[in-house]
Amino acid sequence: MEYILSERVKTLKPSAIREIFKYAADPSVVSLSAGNPAPEAFPTKEIAEISNRILTENPVAALQYSVTEGYTPLRKAVAAYMKRQNIGSENDEIIITSGAQQVMDLITKSVVNEGDTVICEAPSFIGSLNSFRSYNARLCGIPLESDGMNLACLEKALQTEQNVRFIYIISNFQNPSGVTTSLEKRQKIYELAKKYNTMILEDNPYGELRISGENIPSIKSLDKDGIVAYAGSFSKILSPGMRLGFVVAPKEIVQKMIVCKQGEDVHTNVWAQMVAEKFMTEYDFQAHLEKLREIYRKKANFCMELLDKYLVPNQITYQPIEGGLFIWCKLPDGVDMTDFCKQAVLRKVCVVPGNAFLTDESEQSSCFRINFSTPTDEQLEKGIKILGELAKEIL
Repeated sequence: MEYILSERVKTLKPSAIREIFKYAADPSVVSLSAGNPAPEAFPTKEIAEISNRILTENPVAALQYSVTEGYTPLRKAVAAYMKRQNIGSENDEIIITSGAQQVMDLITKSVVNEGDTVICEAPSFIGSLNSFRSYNARLCGIPLESDGMNLACLEKALQTEQNVRFIYIISNFQNPSGVTTSLEKRQKIYELAKKYNTMILEDNPYGELRISGENIPSIKSLDKDGIVAYAGSFSKILSPGMRLGFVVAPKEIVQKMIVCKQGEDVHTNVWAQMVAEKFMTEYDFQAHLEKLREIYRKKANFCMELLDKYLVPNQITYQPIEGGLFIWCKLPDGVDMTDFCKQAVLRKVCVVPGNAFLTDESEQSSCFRINFSTPTDEQLEKGIKILGELAKEIL
């Protein structure tokens, strides 16, 4: 039969990252394309201990239906943790979501009508962009500079774009660029949002993975006017497979998100929520985070040494990072990025082409994204060396 697809999904394309995973599944392929945490970062022993205790002492609570807002002890633990970072006010509420990706979906569903505008960094995370696109939002990309969005372009967009519903920003170690928005720009972005009466959706899945430099206050910590929604995640600090995220946002927005969530998945995995709460409150959570930072500090520094050794001499540049899981590499002018990535796959190295992260799908990128958290040191060196050899041949 002829299947009739909804207008919302007709133009949606599969995630380039998920498609690349099909190639990366080949054990002979060096995958520099994933965004997965390092295998050694998972607290498997602790999760097993907690799970055994939960399923022995309180199995029904873990296996039964629960409230949409989230497991109350976890919400309280997250609220306390956020309060220490000056995030959240009496006008805010917290709900637990099925990963931070669901925050993007629920907020868009709650506040965006078809044809409304969402302002994004350009480039930006493909998962969020596809969430916005799925509701037929118009995406307006703002060029990223080394310290965050180009403010002149942002203000022009706020002046000229119709029905801007929110500004989407990954404030720390942005995916894919690795850029961290400076405090000065965070303050100015907040003031512009306030001036033009629009919200900010601050996505911060990588904020705890700082490997150098000083912590910068979140945009949400500046929020005195109830215009910022803050998305957090356990995926990079505990386990992505547990699918746990959360949002701190004004009550009026959260209440609509709850209704929307009830129509999506009823509630987030209860067992996972119970595990996360006990891990946060009964184990040394800060020591765990510092262990993660040390793992990624070593891997990131090693990756940048390899880039300096194999890619930079062949005119592929990158911006050093202070945290997160990704490095954004730029090819020299005249080199076709798509062909470069295809040639890399033929040599059994996967990277993510920059086009995947563009807000305007008709544009072209000269960049590609490398992930350093998942591969071993040996795989990382092998893959980057092959990329350097490929660049040398092309040039």
